[in-house]
Amino acid sequence: MGQVSYLTPEGLKKLKEKLYRLENIERPAISKQIGEAIDKGDISENAEYDAAKDAQGMLEMKIAKLQNVIASARLVDTSKIDTSKVQLLSKVKIKNTKNNAVMQYIIVSDDEADLKLGKLAINTPVAKGLLGKKVGDVVEIKVPSGSIPFEIIEITLA
Repeated sequence: MGQVSYLTPEGLKKLKEKLYRLENIERPAISKQIGEAIDKGDISENAEYDAAKDAQGMLEMKIAKLQNVIASARLVDTSKIDTSKVQLLSKVKIKNTKNNAVMQYIIVSDDEADLKLGKLAINTPVAKGLLGKKVGDVVEIKVPSGSIPFEIIEITLA
């Protein structure tokens, strides 16, 4: 079993749906492509066959990774989350003290991260810098473009 992934019930459901799609829709489609390429004759110099086999290998790798993540997943009980400090599944409102821009993120596992939805992976520099901090704390966070001071304005449940 791999590294433990802490997920919300919603996140686990999405991963299971993705695994189902890969196993039951994409895997048969690639098998069909391989079969069609074989039907065309000599596979030693058949680009379609090579491409389909490569796609199959990549798909099987994705399936194995997802199966591993699901097998090692632990559901997080949001009722036991302490909102006095930033932790996994905290919704954090922060202010960039240089330009006064206010942002809000939910700290989630890497497998649930989606910046468009405001879900920040726990292993990102910003999330790592916020973990364990409290409302009112100002944190200097090193990002690729330099160092940015953030003030924690609010911490709530996701």
